[in-house]
Amino acid sequence: MDNIEWKCNKCDKPLKPKSTVFEYMGRSFSHEVLVCPGCGKVFIPQSLAEGRMAEVEEALEDK
Repeated sequence: MDNIEWKCNKCDKPLKPKSTVFEYMGRSFSHEVLVCPGCGKVFIPQSLAEGRMAEVEEALEDK
């Protein structure tokens, strides 16, 4: 991740890295992302959304 300490807007708690499973079109992959230890909301950085997640989405839709 980056050197910024992200906080949950709802709980005001620092986000913690956690391996999280994402599912799309019946397939799944895991990636470490920041998660709120209070409410469980996941922070997906722009780099992940436009990088790895976009690659997986494109690969699955091309099949």
